Amino acid sequence: MTHLPDSCDLLIIGGGVTGAGIFHEACRIGLRVVLVEQHDFAWGTSSRSSKLIHGGLRYLKEGHFLLTRDAVKERERLLGEAPGLVTPISFLVPIYKNHGPGRWTLEAGLSIYDLLAQKRQHRYLDAETLLTQLPFIDRQALTGGYEFWDAQVDDARLVLRLIAEGRRVGGLAANYTTAVSIRRDGQGMATGAVVQETEGGATHTIGARTVINATGCWAEALHPEPSAKKHLRPLRGSHLIFPHHALPVRQAVSFVHPEDQRAIFVIPWEGVVLVGTTDLDHDRDLNLEPAITREEADYLIQGVRTLFPSLGLSLDQCIASFSGLRPVISRGGNRAPSEESREHDVWEDRGLITIAGGKLTTYRKVALDALKAAQPFLPELKDETVDPSGFDVCRDLVAENIGIGPEAWQRLCGRYGGDARIVVADARPEDLLPIPGTQTLWAELPYCAAHESVQHLDDLLLRRVRIGLLLPEGGKNYLPRIGRLCREPLGWGRRRWHGETFRYQEYWHQTHGFPWLKSPESILSKRFRQVKRRFIRLLLR
Repeated sequence: MTHLPDSCDLLIIGGGVTGAGIFHEACRIGLRVVLVEQHDFAWGTSSRSSKLIHGGLRYLKEGHFLLTRDAVKERERLLGEAPGLVTPISFLVPIYKNHGPGRWTLEAGLSIYDLLAQKRQHRYLDAETLLTQLPFIDRQALTGGYEFWDAQVDDARLVLRLIAEGRRVGGLAANYTTAVSIRRDGQGMATGAVVQETEGGATHTIGARTVINATGCWAEALHPEPSAKKHLRPLRGSHLIFPHHALPVRQAVSFVHPEDQRAIFVIPWEGVVLVGTTDLDHDRDLNLEPAITREEADYLIQGVRTLFPSLGLSLDQCIASFSGLRPVISRGGNRAPSEESREHDVWEDRGLITIAGGKLTTYRKVALDALKAAQPFLPELKDETVDPSGFDVCRDLVAENIGIGPEAWQRLCGRYGGDARIVVADARPEDLLPIPGTQTLWAELPYCAAHESVQHLDDLLLRRVRIGLLLPEGGKNYLPRIGRLCREPLGWGRRRWHGETFRYQEYWHQTHGFPWLKSPESILSKRFRQVKRRFIRLLLR
């Protein structure tokens, strides 16, 4: 377990983007802050989003103008403050005579969108022009379309940068540490929490002047929503990942699914193409890893095949999948999942502040609202103390001879902030090249292994870098070289490394592959898998 203090000003439970955003803001204004996360940082929703920083054009249709306004404002802020991490992306929206929104409906929505951003960022394209940009889409009844701009992000790296900058000014963040119970005094005021090492079992009591529960879908386990008219409604969103050669799009595409008229995205990201997302009630155990179902995969394949009929897309072409849970606050009624608001809610119970809901894009507003609720317990926390800038400035070293080009350097600065220079400082020339099929430099792996609290191989390959989602079989073919680069900074011997590689491949197959595609296992094959799991546990001891 990370060495934890006996006391702090603020204890944050939850290491997704909400908890990380609160941690970042609170550390920068001088509070003594501790954050604990029961799994890995960004393990849940915050590494499994559609990778978009966007206003949410569809929220205008549902009347959520304030949410859209806040999201557009945050998008513009992040584009200015975190280049290389948050980047502009162009969207195309085809218009068909027989289904989907019409031209003037889209024109009205996009005009409001631009008004909120205070700049014009959309234009109408006739059918011929649209086809030059999307030559493989269905041409039947196509009348034209729109182009507009939003932004995208590496969601897990956003969380990790927030945590790294908070740590740099004195905050302490521990992953694989579970909050077991909230401590209260004789008057019932929250005074801290008992935390436990998730895997080792060691416990520790941390005193705190106030506690913020930012555990997303798990929030009501620590304190239920006080309003009988509201409750947490975990919604599962799943994505498919295609190689670019199978789905050759240069711009993102938004279209409606023919089955239920829901908005679906096709998004180029990090050299691959994401197709998503679903929006379903998740009625499974929250402690089990979410994974795409056969029904969800078929739904997404049906949608993308309808838009791109000539490509012959199938599940066999997919590199991987991922699923995440949205911690949506339901206001009751019989709303469909996609009709639920993405607005957040904050409630307080004698020093325990709980926050749930919200969007990746508006994480900072959510964080500031949580800190505002903490002001009665932290009198020195005033509105004027909040730093108006969101990120530390990464000095421009492009002019120096650091062995990489300006685009690669900006990407590193976006993901690692001021620590980008450490990534390249001691790297060998061959490690400043990208891993084939990705934009990730080999040098990022040993840096993350040494400096970013990696406890398992999936922490490294699925969240610190994303090659587990970008390469076939989670990057299996590169594991030997990854081992040579990372075993020493991780402090893992040969036995531990082999155990982690077995564990990672099993984990990847179950949560990011499509295990249900295969025929039912024979008794012998099931027995082999049981023996394999026991062997992995033995290696990891």
